[in-house]
Amino acid sequence: MKTKSWSDYLWIASAIYLVLGFFNILFAWLGMICFITPLVISLITGNKGYCHKYCGRGKLFAILGTKLSRNKPMPKFMRTPYFRYGFLIFFMTMFANMVFTTYLVFAGTADFSEVVTILWSFKLPWAFANGTSVSPWIAQFAFGFYSVMLTSTIIGLVVMILYKPRSFCVFCPMGTMTQGICKLKNRGEK
Repeated sequence: MKTKSWSDYLWIASAIYLVLGFFNILFAWLGMICFITPLVISLITGNKGYCHKYCGRGKLFAILGTKLSRNKPMPKFMRTPYFRYGFLIFFMTMFANMVFTTYLVFAGTADFSEVVTILWSFKLPWAFANGTSVSPWIAQFAFGFYSVMLTSTIIGLVVMILYKPRSFCVFCPMGTMTQGICKLKNRGEK
């Protein structure tokens, strides 16, 4: 029997992250670890070690998928570079919009909005996730970032149920970015 490593339990961190945001939206800032770490690892190592070994969300999908997944192959179009990079562009557009909204709140030209937006369409009032003890722009970023993280998790869960457990990993924006970094870093080594 294979001995489990500490990294085999990182799925717990992903689950805790999602739960903590319900109680205090400022915990959303912890998601920046999952945003920056894969990029740093791929820049340093030139590989997708984070995706393969440390991604808590991928591990969470793998565990939940053992019971919930239909275990069917993904449609071919979802495995194409067009879909992957299209999803990355869509994701980065939403991220840029979130950063811009945070800037507007910081500059005082927009009002602070205590709303988590699911799938960039459905606004959920999030008044019970206290974010009022800090500067409004800090809380605004947290609401926006939590919206992005929760939305991508919901997309990943749906894809996990419909297809194989880690199907989301095929077009995960972080995986696409780290793959691009690895290609750039390793292009002269062949």
